[in-house]
This record gives sequence, structure tokens and C-alpha cells, in this order.
Amino acid sequence: MAKHTEIMIVGSGVAALSMALKVADSKSVFIVTKDVGPNSNSAMAQGGIASVTDKSDSFESHIKDTLVAGAGLCDLNAVQDVVFQAPERIKDLVKWGVEFDPELTREGGHSERRILHFEDQTGAEIHRKLWSKVLKHSNIKIFENHFAIDLIVNKQVDPSLVAPTAVVGSYVLNKQTGDVEVFTANTTILATGGAGKVYLYTSNWGGATGDGIAMAYRAGARVANLEFMQFHPTCLYHKDARNFLISEAVRGEGGELINAKGEPFMKKIHPMGSLAPRDIVARGIDAEMKKTGEPCVFLDISHRDPEFVKTHFPTIYARCQEYGIDMTKKPIPVVPAAHYLCGGVMTTTTGKTDIVGLYAIGEIACTGLHGANRLASNSLLECLVMSHNASVEIEKNWDEISKATKTSTAPKAWTKPDETNQDEMVVINHMWDEIRRLMWNYVGIVRSTKRLERAQHRLSNIKQEVKEYYSNMKMHSDILELRNIAIVADLTVRCALQRKESIGIHYSIDYPPTDKPSLSPEDIDLKTYSKGKDTVLLRGLN
Repeated sequence: MAKHTEIMIVGSGVAALSMALKVADSKSVFIVTKDVGPNSNSAMAQGGIASVTDKSDSFESHIKDTLVAGAGLCDLNAVQDVVFQAPERIKDLVKWGVEFDPELTREGGHSERRILHFEDQTGAEIHRKLWSKVLKHSNIKIFENHFAIDLIVNKQVDPSLVAPTAVVGSYVLNKQTGDVEVFTANTTILATGGAGKVYLYTSNWGGATGDGIAMAYRAGARVANLEFMQFHPTCLYHKDARNFLISEAVRGEGGELINAKGEPFMKKIHPMGSLAPRDIVARGIDAEMKKTGEPCVFLDISHRDPEFVKTHFPTIYARCQEYGIDMTKKPIPVVPAAHYLCGGVMTTTTGKTDIVGLYAIGEIACTGLHGANRLASNSLLECLVMSHNASVEIEKNWDEISKATKTSTAPKAWTKPDETNQDEMVVINHMWDEIRRLMWNYVGIVRSTKRLERAQHRLSNIKQEVKEYYSNMKMHSDILELRNIAIVADLTVRCALQRKESIGIHYSIDYPPTDKPSLSPEDIDLKTYSKGKDTVLLRGLN
């Protein structure tokens, strides 16, 4: 028998939790998350959340900084909506118990100090407080260790139906029992985050495998701009360290990128030096490493007062100490790593997808806010604004949505095999590793058409192999994640091949950028600004 709720949210990051709190006073809510709730990219976010707060700052400045970072592909309406709402969404957080440090900080690409933060663990602080509120809400039921497999659409339930395609629920793997259960809902919201684990080196948590993007794509939703995977310039480089980010705020407080000889190199590349937008800094580091042959560069903040460093960056300081690095005395070895997906499922700024009853919010969504490269600390802000907008949209159209997602018969039970060949699980791990290495080597910071075509050819074979495993083995989270990263990797390559230019994060040696200087806020006239063209892929129903 199906489990039914009015609103089902897939994911447990800040977008998911804030959405749940926005709607739960009037609707029953399920939160379905494939791991335990606190495990998410949101909880790992160090830097902060951008909002115009100081009197010396302005909405226009924040908007222009976002457009500059996005390299001309941002949608102005989306940017204005998010920036204008920021102060109100910060009030939501304070109401929910979130605390911020009294002083603002600055990060790459920002003209002013406008980053609200809690030490160097802002995401963790926000997630803690929201998770605590969600746990106590009587209208919210949480399903941890439940992996959403595929969306269920109305025409699967009733093939004779003559009506717009609508999502009516999802098949969900209960990881504790191994059973696949049917969940139905009036409205389904994907808040599954990004896809950093598609790449070999990433700052993301282990579950960032693009699940929601793959699910929405298989159901028929459009996806766009997946070629824009942002590489964070500064992840800790150490043989024993895994995906530990060195916050952009370290550079905002005076940290300087230097090479092995102690020479700063970013000023030669961009007027903002080490505080240039992330795409420029990541390419600058990549070029410096290739030029010197060194495996990393270094981030030096040792010139600042040791107590200042320890109090402003206690988490980073403690983690570096674990690896024998005293950041108050010597530079931190850093390398770029896959960090944030600026593309995703095509939505409006209210989270609406092409499919009735299906919304996508947070990193999974492509609203036009980030364009070709995300401005630092706009991500947590986007989660809050989109969850608010989606809650208003859903409440306004509740009767219409509920009618469209109602079916005359119940979805069929899951009928896949119930046996697993344990020997083949080893091969699944090998294929996972192959995809991630392939993406890092051929679809990384610097690309070429030839490399992309090679990646596409290999991925077409891998997808077929994955399909055979998926069709002939009992459901297992490793198989599901492999299936999803294979699809997202293939879509990324297809988007990249369609992008016949170097812009923002997408840099191809076959399409060198023009010699004109980098865009600056002074170059932008908001009255005449118009964005470039999205790369869009379409997908029919399975």
C-alpha cells in the first residue's frame, strides 16, 4: 500500500528544510532523504550567505556582482528577485533560531562586505537550527535512509489518460529493509542538491550524485547548462584529506594565492587578484600548476594576527592542524575541486518544472540566477528564496495541482528482481571510479572538443552496461547512484558539446575567449542588460 502525503520533499539540505517549514503549518509533509538528514552539501557550506545589510552597500551592487560572476548568462529577473528578497529571508533564519557573527565578511567577486556568517561553519549552523525545527513539527514526517529511485507520472498509472503529464509520487528504496516502496503526493519537490561526485575530486559530500537531475530528466523535464560545474579554487591538498574546503572567506580576509616559490600570481590574471570570480581563479591555479609542474599552489594568510585567524576560521584552523599545517605560520596547500553545479533542471524562480506537480529548488534547479558561474555565497540564499517562492506558488495553485495529480487507480508495486550478484558489485565500484576519472580528465577546468567526444563515446558504452545492471539486479543504493552519475555525466558532456564558446566555467581550447577585458560592474547597464542563450536538452518519457 502506498504511503501518501500532500507534499513530498526529496532531500534534506537547507532548500528542503526551509521548504518544509514554509508549508507544514497547512499541509502534511514527507521529507525523503537517502542518508541521515544532517548529511548534505548545505551542512558543509563554510563561507556564509550574501545579503545587502550595510548602509554602504546596495541592491544594485549585489545584482551587478552576480551578473559579472555569471559572465553574461544570468537572468536579470531571477537575480533581482533573489537579491531583493535576501533581507527578508535572513529574517526567516533569525526567526528559526540561526545566529550570525556581528561583522560582515567579503568573498570573491563581491564589491562590498555583505557575507553574513557564523564562524566558518555557516551552513552547519543554519542546517542545525532548521533540522531541529523540522524534527519538532507535528506535520512533518522524515524518512531517513530512503532513496528515491524514479518519479511516478500519471500516464504510467493510467496509460489511457488524456491530460498533461503530472508527477504523482515516487518509487523509493528503503535502504534498511531493501524493499521498494510507493510514495504518492499531491506535489513532489526535488531538493536533492548537486552532482560533485560525478567528478573524481570534489568538495561535496559523498551523496552528491545528481539523483534529482537524473530523476527529473527520466520523467521528461528539461535540463540546462550542466556544462557549468563550478570548480572551487581552494580545497585542501593532502594525501589524507578528502573534500575539505578552504573557505573563500580566507581570501576575503587577506589570504593570498602563491606558487611554490612564494610568488603571488593572480594579480597578473585579474584586477581583483585572489578575490576574482571562482572560474577565473580556478583557471589561474590550473595554469600555474601546469606551468610549474607542481601538484598544488598555496593559500597564505600567515601575515594576519594568529588570534584573528583562529577566531575567524576555527574549523579550518583545527582541520589543518590535524594534518600538521599551522595556517598562522605557513601557507595552506590547495587545489581546485568540483564544487557547485550552476545548471540543472529548468525551473522558474518559483521552482516550477515542465511537469505538473513537480518542483525543483536549490542547487538542482537552473533558474538563471547563476548564469555561467555562481557568485560566492549566493547558493544558500537561493535555497531560501526558492523555497519561499515555491511555497507561495503551491499554496496559490493548490486545488489545481491536486486535481491534476489525482489518479483513478493506485500506482503499481515495484516488480524488479529481488536477487543481487555480490561479485558484480565490485564491477559497479570500478565503473563508478571510471566515470569520475573520465569526467575529471576530459570534462574538467579546461576542455577541448576532442576530449569531450572521447568522453561521450565511452559514456555511451558505460550507460548501456549500467542499464543491464539496473535491469537485472535487486535495487541497491550503489547501483542507483551509478545509474544517476552515468546519466548526469552524459548530459554534462552533451551540454558542453553544444556550447560553442568559452564562457564562465566552461572553457574550451577550441573556442578561445576574445581579447576584451573581463566584465566589471561598471560595464553593466541594468536597463539594457540581456542574457545569452541557454543550452537546453529535451527528454521524452520512458
